[in-house]
Amino acid sequence: MSFAEIHDELRSVAADLLAKAADNGAVDWSLLIQAGWVGLEAPEEVGGAGAGFAEVAVICEELGRAAASTAYLGGAVLAIGALCALATNASRDALLQPVVAGTTRVALALPAGAEPAPFELATTRLGWRIHGRADFVPDAVGAQRLLLPARDADGVAMLVDVAADAPGLAVTERPVLDATRGLATVTVEGAEVDEDAVWRFDGDPEAQLCALTERAALAVACDSLGIAQAMLDATVSYAGVRQQFGHPIGSFQAVKHACADMLVQISVARQLVNAAIESPGPRTVSMAKAYVTETAVEVAGKAMQLHGGIGYTWESGVHVYLKRAALNRSLFGSPAEHRAKLATRYR
Repeated sequence: MSFAEIHDELRSVAADLLAKAADNGAVDWSLLIQAGWVGLEAPEEVGGAGAGFAEVAVICEELGRAAASTAYLGGAVLAIGALCALATNASRDALLQPVVAGTTRVALALPAGAEPAPFELATTRLGWRIHGRADFVPDAVGAQRLLLPARDADGVAMLVDVAADAPGLAVTERPVLDATRGLATVTVEGAEVDEDAVWRFDGDPEAQLCALTERAALAVACDSLGIAQAMLDATVSYAGVRQQFGHPIGSFQAVKHACADMLVQISVARQLVNAAIESPGPRTVSMAKAYVTETAVEVAGKAMQLHGGIGYTWESGVHVYLKRAALNRSLFGSPAEHRAKLATRYR
């Protein structure tokens, strides 16, 4: 079986499971554990599937297509990715196993747009202490442990494992327009840190830290791709049954052209996402994040218009996708910020 066939099967299974399991958009964390999605990228020796980001991207797209409310972005995509980016050590493996098994939930305190390592690790006469603040951290509320990207006195980036209920650490939920996402502010004021909870990255720390921010941006782009596809499918379906003047509105040229434009935008978006998955890097990820998240907002907005008056009602559900797309557009770098990164290549 080819990778394409495997991905198609995974996509089909994920779509069916989310359609049956979602309760008002919320999907229980235990279901993600049972499906094996949390441990997709974890090594097989700790109970994971040993897969790659391409498989995770399929799940992210389907979660966006279903507008599912889960902790998958922070608790799996980022947390597992961060743990796998560390140099192998006993304490890391001891945490990775219960995370994959579902007995412990972890979140990576990676701010959604800012310095990727906002915490400072210092040595005092009382031992190791950590200070700092990260805003708009995905899925930190409800996590038992937090992984804090920090820098030591020499500016070297590393990851620090801290219990969520540790003295000096506070997780404050941040209300946002999109009800399907959970974001929080993580504040640490002198929390004590054990020496064996300070973990170094495998290889160049700055490159690994940059890869984590790119992973976050690409995961959000995959989610937005699912949003756009869901909105196109819903619009085409509605245009086939809604009638005006005795004809389905889908037979009108203006509606046909609008749906065709949406399809073209989504096709370009899918190509950019696939390119970033196959060849991850600052250029490909920024191109995907900038274009896809902006496209999702435009497609969802056009879907709301083409649904007519019903599209603006609470019952239609289009507003859920539009709000999610709008938040995705700003998470981990706005389109303008990513285009500015791309522009530096030509200076």
